[in-house]
Amino acid sequence: MLLAGLTTGHKIGLAVVGACFISFALASSFLAPRRRPDFPGKNGIGVFAIACFAFFIAMLAAVEIFGVDSVAKGAGNAAAQPSGPAATVQVRESEFKIVPAPAALPAAGKVTFVVRNAGKIAHDLALQGPGVSASSKTPLINAGGSATLTVSLKAGTYTLYCTVPGHRAAGMVAKLLVK
Repeated sequence: MLLAGLTTGHKIGLAVVGACFISFALASSFLAPRRRPDFPGKNGIGVFAIACFAFFIAMLAAVEIFGVDSVAKGAGNAAAQPSGPAATVQVRESEFKIVPAPAALPAAGKVTFVVRNAGKIAHDLALQGPGVSASSKTPLINAGGSATLTVSLKAGTYTLYCTVPGHRAAGMVAKLLVK
């Protein structure tokens, strides 16, 4: 699960340093004892510990170095997107239906979902699609209540659904197209 949260640059950095560390471990456990049966010996344990510590520091440095490239690219993409006023999508929820209006947006950018619970039980609205974090959802909305959710959307198809157990399976799901 932790690996899924890393950028590609971080993964490459960890893979490179991890491969070097594994090579070092295999060489020190199989090759070095063939040449020196008492490896690491009395005087060699300090050098061995220093080498292990150096690989640990190199792994941390590799994550930082390779990760900077990915962060810089992400910042450049964010600056290229328009930051104009947010589009508004009215969403009506009831048992067991979600109706977004409009069902398609002409352009990517910031979108504010104004969610109204017209049902008799509590619902929420979650969003799933390209570049949307798992935490993009409204709090639970009581019957007759409303809430807003503002997110930045890229071009693609998004799924709107209720996270209350059983509601999505009962039909509380809708699609939103962003061109």
